[in-house]
Order: sequence, then structure tokens, then C-alpha cells
Amino acid sequence: MILLTENRLAGVRIGYGLTGSFCTFEKSFAAAERLRDMGAELLPVMSFNAAAIDTRFGKAADHRKRLEKITGRKVIATIGDAEPIGPKKLCDVMVVAPCTANTAAKLALGITDTPLTMAVKSHLRSGRPVVIAISTNDALAGCAKNIGILQNYRHYYFVPYSQDDHITKPSSAVADFGLIPETIAAALDGVQIQPLIRT
Repeated sequence: MILLTENRLAGVRIGYGLTGSFCTFEKSFAAAERLRDMGAELLPVMSFNAAAIDTRFGKAADHRKRLEKITGRKVIATIGDAEPIGPKKLCDVMVVAPCTANTAAKLALGITDTPLTMAVKSHLRSGRPVVIAISTNDALAGCAKNIGILQNYRHYYFVPYSQDDHITKPSSAVADFGLIPETIAAALDGVQIQPLIRT
């Protein structure tokens, strides 16, 4: 287990990205608030879907405003605005929380067609870490191969995850958003936090 010192993440520049697993937004916002309170500087990024779709979990405009309030910065919501992240070395680490199966597949295959996938691609050009907090109903089915691919790529680190409802959703898995700060701290040292799969 990685133990965080009081100021371990102070001043660390974190790209903080959300994709469309709307049911985990509350957990993601709480994690972002914790990172901010630990002194990290957050640069918010949202996929097209995360930034635009209203669901039973809330309105897109409200989600954007909340993320902007937490981070103190305007959300990056276009591919063009995400592209300079890498060349300008704006982030020490990029976090995708939540990361959907759709986004995981795109990252595994090098597809860059959303602000979030562009942010990750741009960030990776400098060989800096990317932290993935998976959240998908098919983590142990269709998405399994893409999770496996990403776990074997250099510079990718996963927030520990587990099956969230093995009775009614046996293929579903969700990251433990409470472990995002610890996963970031480990990733900055080039280490995958363990155990990766929790029960």
C-alpha cells in the first residue's frame, strides 16, 4: 500500500479527465476535491459525451460547472484545446476518472477523436504517466482485452478495481475512486499500486 505524505501531491499538475460513465461522476468529483485539497493543480478535460449529455445522474452543464468550480479552470472540451497539453508539458500526470470501455478501446488502439483521447495522446508524447480509473459494465467481457492491452503499455497505471455487482452485472467492474491519490503517487514513481484487483 502506498502511504501519502502530507505534501506528496502538492504542486503536482494533474490533467483530470472525465468520460461518460455518469453513474460514477459523484465519486470522481469527490476524488478531484481531495486532490485539490492536497495541493495538486488540476487541469479539467471532458470527452464530448461527458461534456454534452444530460442523464438521470444530472445535466451536462451542471457537471461542467462543478468540475470548473473544483479545479478553478475552464474545462477543456475540444480536440484543439487538448492538443497543446503535451507540447507545452502542462501536466505531470493525466488521470481518466471515470474511463469508459469506449475510451479504453480508443486508447488501446490509438484512436484520437475526443478531447480526452487527444489529451492523453498529447500528454504521452513526453513519456509521462496516465492513470486509468476504469468504470464499465463489460470490463470482464468485451472490454477485457483493451484493459489488458493498456495494462501492458508503458506509462499506463490503473486505479485498483473490482466487480461492483457480481450478481446482476457479472462482467462489470469499477475502480476504487478513493485510491486515485495513492495511484497517482505510485505512478509518479513509475510503480503500479498493488493489489490491482480488489475484492
